Amino acid sequence: MLLTPQDIKNIVRFGEGQNVEFKLHIPSKVRDLAIEICAFANASGGTILLGIDDKNAIKGIEIDNNKRSAIQDVMNLLNPQLSCPFYFVDVDGCIVGVVDVPSGLQKPYAVSGAIYMRQGANTQKITLVEQMRDLFQQSGRVYFDSGSCNSFFIDTDFDDDYFKEFRKVAGFTPEIEKIQIIKNLKLVDIKNVVKNACVLFFGKKPEQFFDKAVIRCIAFEGFDKVQIIDDKIWGGPLIIQYRDTLKWLKTKLNVRYLIEGSGPRKEQWEIPDVAIKESLINALSHRDYYDEGGRIMVELFNDRLEITNPGGLVNAISIHEFGKKSSSRNPLIFDLFQRINMVEQVGSGINRIKKAIAEADLPKPIFKTKGLFTVVFTRASLSEQDKTTVKTTVKTTVKTTVKILELIQNDKKMTRQMLAKILGMTVGGVDWNLKKLKQAGQLKRIGPDKGGYWEIIEDESENNNN
Repeated sequence: MLLTPQDIKNIVRFGEGQNVEFKLHIPSKVRDLAIEICAFANASGGTILLGIDDKNAIKGIEIDNNKRSAIQDVMNLLNPQLSCPFYFVDVDGCIVGVVDVPSGLQKPYAVSGAIYMRQGANTQKITLVEQMRDLFQQSGRVYFDSGSCNSFFIDTDFDDDYFKEFRKVAGFTPEIEKIQIIKNLKLVDIKNVVKNACVLFFGKKPEQFFDKAVIRCIAFEGFDKVQIIDDKIWGGPLIIQYRDTLKWLKTKLNVRYLIEGSGPRKEQWEIPDVAIKESLINALSHRDYYDEGGRIMVELFNDRLEITNPGGLVNAISIHEFGKKSSSRNPLIFDLFQRINMVEQVGSGINRIKKAIAEADLPKPIFKTKGLFTVVFTRASLSEQDKTTVKTTVKTTVKTTVKILELIQNDKKMTRQMLAKILGMTVGGVDWNLKKLKQAGQLKRIGPDKGGYWEIIEDESENNNN
């Protein structure tokens, strides 16, 4: 389907990315245009617009028969041959050239014997044997996130609530229709069937279509996988899985709050949250979704945190280039994360993890890259000052909970506000102590907050001993 003038305006408004390239002029060397086509064909496809400047302004191009013929000849430079629609569109009096490149089914494609691939908004030349091998392995198939999902329907399975948030953060104006954004992001195929990237990123429940596309979080007692104390599975759109996992970890890890001057308090996690966030985004965007037997695992032990995703280091990246270059198994998903500023720069995430851990004065993270990709973080040990603080906190908590039980014993309809006033605490502090009493099995609430009452649970062992 050919682009309309409005389609082009919308694409230009989005800017360049994994699937879009702008050029102000027709390159003097048509081989340069062939290289861009080659890069898109080796990735998930894309659109090249001629007549757009580097500030995303539509300037238009001048075209004559010689240039038109030269551009047509560009297609012959690609090996193997690939059919790419090429045409011109009048956008408010400016002529824009359009080259629509599909994701090739005969990867790898080459120009003059050289192989190129699209990574984010950049085109990279493939030079290493490992990178070439990875492309050869893709021959005859497409990336998982570029595959089509015939059982997903936008009308019923699409998460409109999250999409509203996405389009705002990504800078897409309200007047652009949802389906137009989806098309411009290459999230549907030529038959308008939704691609897997759309299911994973915007589906209400992607796990209904890909049951292992979830994050499982497990907390263990001790240092090995013997005693599980908490086990949660998070589904939904990838960004929601990411947020739910962070919330879960925040309840398990030690988190301090620092107040600097008159500004807002700052959270300080025992393992820097920057490192954890980078690791989770890495797992979500680079995992091997073809692996139907694996899912992302977040495992917390007394001494460490391990984040694991199916699929080791991609063949396009050698162990020597690890942390310096990036090659995603899921370029569409990676591009969507980029558009909401979850990925700052291609290939820089590993270095940010290392830097955050070093600044926290923690042992270096361990990266395991074969078979599965795992990052292991060592948890911070308590300093002597911390241990003293913990002991003091425990003593204070015991005194407070005993006082609360005494007050409730005298008045079972005691409210949180009444307890806070008597104890000289905030309501939040009272809630925290009430939660501890409930978890210890010493107290339970009968009925609703209004009209209900407290019941103190007697220790049966003490009764039996009397």
